[in-house]
Parts: sequence; C-alpha cells; structure tokens
Amino acid sequence: MAEQNPSQALIQSPVHARHVEARAKFAPFGGWDMPVEYGGAGVLVEHRAVRTGVGIFDVSHLGKLSVTGPGAVDHLNTALTNDLNKIGAGQAQYTLVCNDRGGVVDDLIAYRRGDDDVLLVPNAANNATVAEMLREGAPEGVRVTDQHRELAVFAIQGTHSDEVLGGLGIPVGHDYMAFVEHDLDGTPITVCRSGYTGERGYELIVPSGAATRVWDAVVAAGEPYGLQLCGLGARDTLRTEMGYALHGQDLSPDFSALEARVGWAIAWDKPEFRGREALLETKEAKPNRLLRGIRAIGRGIPRPGMTVQSAQELELGTVTSGTFSPTLKEGIGLALLDRSVAVGDVVQVQVRARTEEFRVVTPPFVEPSVREH
Repeated sequence: MAEQNPSQALIQSPVHARHVEARAKFAPFGGWDMPVEYGGAGVLVEHRAVRTGVGIFDVSHLGKLSVTGPGAVDHLNTALTNDLNKIGAGQAQYTLVCNDRGGVVDDLIAYRRGDDDVLLVPNAANNATVAEMLREGAPEGVRVTDQHRELAVFAIQGTHSDEVLGGLGIPVGHDYMAFVEHDLDGTPITVCRSGYTGERGYELIVPSGAATRVWDAVVAAGEPYGLQLCGLGARDTLRTEMGYALHGQDLSPDFSALEARVGWAIAWDKPEFRGREALLETKEAKPNRLLRGIRAIGRGIPRPGMTVQSAQELELGTVTSGTFSPTLKEGIGLALLDRSVAVGDVVQVQVRARTEEFRVVTPPFVEPSVREH
C-alpha cells in the first residue's frame, strides 16, 4: 500500500466515534483513517461472523461521484469499459476505467439511476483521478460532482443480512446488483444488493449527516442475530477467499486488464472507450501474464511482492495478494504468472528465507453465496 500522511491528516468516517467506542484498531486506507479490526474480536472472529451469520463494515472511504445531465450515460460509455446500456434504471454494474495502454486506472461500481443520472463508487485513493478523467471531454450539461465526503457507505454482509435490514423496514430480496431507493424515517438510502465478501449482503449509501443514526439502527437491529462489527482486515481475507481483485495489487495502471483477467467487464462491441485499441491488441496477441490463484500445499502463507518460481528456480511471476484463509486454514493468494503456468501446476513461492510449494488453482477458493435467494 502506498505511503500515507500522518494520522492527524487522515479523513475520518462520519461514524468514526462509534469505531473508537468499539475499541477499533485503525489504519490508513486511501487517505482515510479506517478500522482494521475491533477490540474483543479480531480478524478471524469478524471473518467467521460474515461467513456464518452477519457483519457490518464501514466502507465510507470508498469514492462517490455523481454524473448527471443530458447524455450522462452516453458520455460514461466513452470512458468506462463496460456498457451501461446493458442495464436499466435500478441496476448496478462492475466496470473499469483504463488508460490508453489498457492498464486499470480503477475498478468501480456504476449505479444507473436513469439516462441522465449515474452514481459511481470508485476506490478511495482514485476518486479524484477518476473524476478528472470523466470531466475531460464531458459534453455541455454533463456534470461530474465529487460526493466523497457527503455520503457514507455501510456493507451488511452474511446469511442474516436480510433479517437485519428487513427488521428496519429496509427493502431486501431484490436481484443481485440491483438497487432500490428507500426513505428511512426521512433519510434517503440507496440499498444495493452487492458486496465484496462473496456472501449474500447489501450496501447502504446514506448522507453523511445521517450516518450515525443509520449505523446505530442497523447495529441494534442486528443484535438478535449476533451482528459483528467488522474491519477492513476481515474484508481483505473475505475478498481474497473469493478471488476478488484489489486495485493497487491485483489491478494496476501498469499492467493490462486482460492480464488481470477482468476482460468480462469489457464490452468489446462498443465502438469507443478509453484503452480500447490497446486492449484489442492484447486480446489478439494474448497477454504474456495471467492472474491466477495459488493455494498452499504446506504451511506457507503468501504475501504481496513475493517471487513465484518453478522447481528449477525459473522466475514465473509475483504474488499480488496473499493471506491465511480463515475458512480453509491455509495460505491462499493471487499471483501474476507467466501464461505458460497452467491450473494444477505446482510452483514455489519465496516465503522469507525459504521456498514453499503452492498449487495453481482457479478462484474462488471458497464457494460463494452472493447470488443465493
């Protein structure tokens, strides 16, 4: 992760005080001071709560950009890789912003509210960069408004997420990657059936001024279901078990979206989007490297930056994400590997002063439940 400013310069979440009360351990994420784990719990407990019950995450550090005005969707379609015309109002879409070389400037979720109104949720550190790129060439009347500080985002994830939110009268049960607008006692909330954990769940986008009230209401509603406060440490282990890419590690401006295996988020039939020519060339020639899953054969735990090599000590690539899987009780990771490496191959990872064996696999490492009804 990139070097951050001292903690006093970091932006605090609208519910920062609640995290302090819960004895959270904090760390910088994209310029924000965010909870990593909570006192009396920890990453393993928080991870398990989401896989078996329900947890709540404060992810207010995520970016928020409103793109409005006549032609907003058409303009975004010239910049984003996916095709917003494949979804309608009330639906969300995973998409990318690429540079001219086909590298991933950011991955984000687009919420299509209408033809002239789209809410984008990029990663925290890239919010300003994405906003600037989208403002370039925007037609008259199309406005890109930075709402990073104006909105909070909470993720309620796990088997009992429906019961927790339903108990507050918040709409649940809509399709995966669909969203509804709801009024909770005078507070407008966007309720999206999405998340970053692989479990059934929802993300709530709320005005920052009402964030504490909504947070408290969800936490109280979750008490009968054992709702656990979860930090970004558990969010990382959960997403790694799903093989979900993290920008800055598994996605980067420095290597192609096709190397990162997110070509499924590219609408190849669109006549125009940033990076299209470079991506088409890579697609035709085939990428030299591919992002693969690796799973420990022994006790090794991979970490980002570790070298991957063959049994003959030929360098094959680099670990981009790695952790101990609380579900599998073993080391797992993602690695950018030479395309000659196939699923099923055994590779060596340099773990500190020794090498550990890993098998190349296709993620997810754990069966997802995100689409379950």
